[in-house]
Amino acid sequence: MNYRHAYHAGNAADCFKHAVLVWVLRALARKDKPFFVLDTHAGIGRYDLSGEEAQATGEAQAGIVRLLYDDTAALADFLGLVRQLGLYPGSPALIAALLRPGDRAALCELHPEDWAALRGQPFARDPRIGVHRRDGYAAVGAFLPPPERRGLTLIDPPYEQPGEYDRVLAALRAGQARFPGGTMLAWYPVKHRAPVRALHDALRAGPVRDVLACEFLLREPIDPARLNGSGLVLVNPPYRAEAELPPILDALLARLGTGEPGQGAALMRLAGE
Repeated sequence: MNYRHAYHAGNAADCFKHAVLVWVLRALARKDKPFFVLDTHAGIGRYDLSGEEAQATGEAQAGIVRLLYDDTAALADFLGLVRQLGLYPGSPALIAALLRPGDRAALCELHPEDWAALRGQPFARDPRIGVHRRDGYAAVGAFLPPPERRGLTLIDPPYEQPGEYDRVLAALRAGQARFPGGTMLAWYPVKHRAPVRALHDALRAGPVRDVLACEFLLREPIDPARLNGSGLVLVNPPYRAEAELPPILDALLARLGTGEPGQGAALMRLAGE
């Protein structure tokens, strides 16, 4: 409850996460049938990078500021949306921008001030979008399965509490049990390898099926006090994920890489269908 994403908005981890999110949403939209999106830890929706919080850390300078006017094809969709939406769009703004007339979204945020800010965003008045003040993990049980029977669950906690990796794992298991055909995307930090290895091993052991992991590392993950990279677990990935995501990861690494030992980007399969 103390975490405020405004200090970190637009950093390299955000660019990685949101570029993949945009690809997943576009992939879901390839079919005409409506879909539902659940954002379990939504934040405030949009971030002013000239504001006090963002300026205090300057993290966006090594992220979206480097990318904003890049013209590489692999990042064109994501960056075009960022330029179109203004400020720095968090996941709620990106989701809202990509909903079609029959689609729906539920945005959940527990922090009282962030929830109030999220409710104040223009897209929160869209009848297709619900904004809820509630625990994001509990939302998996409350909102799934949706009547659309197609959709995405985005799980993006701040990892400020002990046991967060275990809670994410439990949410992935519960989400697939309740909504077997749904896609899930769960972000995790990479500070050092032990908790990430444990998460991957648990996913390999089941029962969650059809699991990919994307990772974007700025340096060797050996300092547990530093965000050295981040990853995304992708469950029930849309068609062609394994062909179309690597160019996005490679483009991000080419433009945001630090040149430090251990940097890299990878897409790996943790569990088969």
